[in-house]
Amino acid sequence: MSQLVLNNVRKSYGDVEVIKGVDLDIKQGEFCVFVGPSGCGKSTLLRMISGLESITGGKISIGGEVVNDVAAADRGLAMVFQSYALYPHMTVRQNLSFGLENINTSKTDIESKIGSVSKMLQIDMLLDRKPKDLSGGQRQRVAIGRAVVREPSIFLFDEPLSNLDAELRVDMRGEIADLHRRLGNTMIYVTHDQVEAMTMADKIAVLRFGEVEQFGAPLEIYNRPNNIFVAGFIGSPKMNFVEGVVAKLDGSNLTFKTKSGAEIALPAADFDLSEGANVTLGFRPNHLTIAEGAADLKVTVRDAEQLGGESFVFGQCDDAPITLHLRGQTDVDHGAEIGVAIDREHIHLFDTDSGNTLRKA
Repeated sequence: MSQLVLNNVRKSYGDVEVIKGVDLDIKQGEFCVFVGPSGCGKSTLLRMISGLESITGGKISIGGEVVNDVAAADRGLAMVFQSYALYPHMTVRQNLSFGLENINTSKTDIESKIGSVSKMLQIDMLLDRKPKDLSGGQRQRVAIGRAVVREPSIFLFDEPLSNLDAELRVDMRGEIADLHRRLGNTMIYVTHDQVEAMTMADKIAVLRFGEVEQFGAPLEIYNRPNNIFVAGFIGSPKMNFVEGVVAKLDGSNLTFKTKSGAEIALPAADFDLSEGANVTLGFRPNHLTIAEGAADLKVTVRDAEQLGGESFVFGQCDDAPITLHLRGQTDVDHGAEIGVAIDREHIHLFDTDSGNTLRKA
């Protein structure tokens, strides 16, 4: 059963269209992440679902009911904001109970819900403190708790971890994912951090310029990106790209020729190609190795990061940045020219002009 359906949803501010006909079908209990660069429209889309922003066109349905004209308070949703949005003059207990009191929940039920939710989120020892006396992580737990006590049909998270330090972000990421497993509610989560998207989501919607570039399971998007934008945005470090031409096409094999004239023999069976076509070869940093013999590409090293158990080598090839993600440690030096080999089983080919994948469906 689909709990949330967006059908050709649009949003304009005057003559500027910021959401350009979004279609999404989010099933009951799914954890869906909206991800994309700043300004792509993901937070606007979330606010339209919540009812905090009106829509210019299309339909939003929750549980089979069109809610275009339903007030935010009547949609049965709960939202967790980036800024926490806690009442500073209230204690944690009062922040948790405020929404329940507004809908005339009995004191007994309020106490019961606050007790169970505060224990689940490990904030039961903080109930008599005010927000100013809490750490960032504790404030975020309270903000989440305020949403949980309302028992909404859908949780909406608007970049809830962006104000936390790196280590706490990782911890809270795990806690939100665990909360989803325990409650089983539908959750929609907005972030610009694709690592959060990959590690938390059942489904990811990748947005750019107010449009959904791809919607699917995290590994599906990672392994079979629709276009160069998605391929470069999903994955850390980002995918490498080298432009060239299909110099020769021979059955299930092709010869890819780079701008500098280097030729690379590649499998062609999985792609829709024509000889002479301008194509972009994509390959991820962990699918490169330093070649001991014949190399596919020559890379000039700009920098290397040694992290102990792994290394990152940053270089240049044909004016394109190239990153290698290597296991263990490496001794390459700045300015050195190294040969690299590409794992043929994990290549991607894109039409250079349109940016679309050339992989067969």
